[in-house]
Amino acid sequence: MKTKQRRLPRHVRERQLIDAAVTAFSRGDYHTVSVEEIAEVAGTSKPTVYHYLGSKEGIFTACVRREMERLVETIRAAVHDPAAPLGDDPLHRGMQAFFTFVVDNRESWTVLYRRAAVQGEPFAGETTRMRDRVTEEMAELITACTSGDFGALAPRDAQLLARVAVSTADAFVDWLLENPDETPDTMAGHVTELTWSHLRARRPAGV
Repeated sequence: MKTKQRRLPRHVRERQLIDAAVTAFSRGDYHTVSVEEIAEVAGTSKPTVYHYLGSKEGIFTACVRREMERLVETIRAAVHDPAAPLGDDPLHRGMQAFFTFVVDNRESWTVLYRRAAVQGEPFAGETTRMRDRVTEEMAELITACTSGDFGALAPRDAQLLARVAVSTADAFVDWLLENPDETPDTMAGHVTELTWSHLRARRPAGV
């Protein structure tokens, strides 16, 4: 007698399909990748992909949103790590987590920045929302870290410094990926020092 195959829970199947879609979209852009290719990578059928994720636009959007959440949560976990050594710079931890994520998840980074950002709406908007969320996280962190040593930091200044940190990190990614002798830790050190140097230059005299 045949054993009936157990159906996977929907969230598990969706995760598998999004994994396959991220892999497919990292190999080609939105217009060249077909749903058939995604189904082939996933080891399933085209109707199954449509059933779980909807249209091709819905599939790509699901990829961008999930990878965005993974990146943001990775940074947040590092910044607020309760096991971090006393005196350890949380900004450095957050940046190190960011660079480590990019190195360990190159397919995700390709989809988020190489593919989504150049496709126009609605995908470019998803990427913008991700950058805004990361910037907000950095602004809150900078405000918390500077409350003692630098005096009260105006929200506008915190936002500016957060943008400096995020934009600098973005600019350093290509260098990190193209130079295997570099490490997430050294890149995080560069971004952190540039950010704090900018803050020191804006600090009022006598503070």
